[in-house]
Amino acid sequence: MRLRALAAELGISPSYLSDIENGKRTPAHRLLVEICRRLRLDLDELLAAAGRLDPETRRYLRRSPAAARLLRRIARLRLDEGHLRALERQVELLATRKSSRPQESL
Repeated sequence: MRLRALAAELGISPSYLSDIENGKRTPAHRLLVEICRRLRLDLDELLAAAGRLDPETRRYLRRSPAAARLLRRIARLRLDEGHLRALERQVELLATRKSSRPQESL
């Protein structure tokens, strides 16, 4: 896809898109999501390559010191992709258990 065509689809100027592409500008998260959708890119991979977190994750890390500690520990251990996938599966199991628990009454 040509830069001008993509910029037109996104409703931004070609020069702004070029600046994003060349690392001169940092786009809003919503624009990154739309760029990834239109170019069929993985948002998580793009965010990781840019060293960014999505807004929801950033808010969660601010509210939860335990989550930030866990992330720092993972970084210190330098887990490989296989270990990270295994950890992700464990998180999915926890999420399944949490959602299947009866809700406590107020």
